Amino acid sequence: MSEITVWTKQNRAVLDQLDAAGRFIADERYMRSELEDTADIMLFIYRWLAAHMPSGAVRPQDVSFPVWVSFSRETTMSPEPGYAVLKLKVDENLVTPVNIEKWTRITNYSYIPLDAEDESEHNRLMSEMGISSAQAVMSGFYPDIKQKIIASWDRLFDDAAMSGSSNAYGLMWEVKKEWVQNVIV
Repeated sequence: MSEITVWTKQNRAVLDQLDAAGRFIADERYMRSELEDTADIMLFIYRWLAAHMPSGAVRPQDVSFPVWVSFSRETTMSPEPGYAVLKLKVDENLVTPVNIEKWTRITNYSYIPLDAEDESEHNRLMSEMGISSAQAVMSGFYPDIKQKIIASWDRLFDDAAMSGSSNAYGLMWEVKKEWVQNVIV
């Protein structure tokens, strides 16, 4: 097994959880406190993400949501008051890469196209209907289009689907205390 180094920015309360339980897992209560006013909108996306991650088979039963990690220190958000950056050494098989551009489309409730032609066709349809992808997903008025858009999100984990960039973050199901190499506050 090959190990890699990753970094994650977390609320400093995570350090207490690591000390007390030996591991950190993201749960809905924690997510709601971090996401504040956008919690309901973002939890819809995070529930989808947790249900569709390719590593779902190794997901611990008590885990609801994945933990975000960066593959380089430079792309990890800087610590701010109340937060810490954890440097972790983990088995590379525990980390699922996520294309940043595709993830941004999902957080905007947008369509992930297969290729340029597919994107053009989807944009034409949205224009003809006078709506955006986000409107189709968030309203109850366009169930077929909503289903098509959400189904396109499966392309998040498909390297063959169109993306303008290869930049990625990673997802893990948990952080164990023994993986922590350094803590930056």
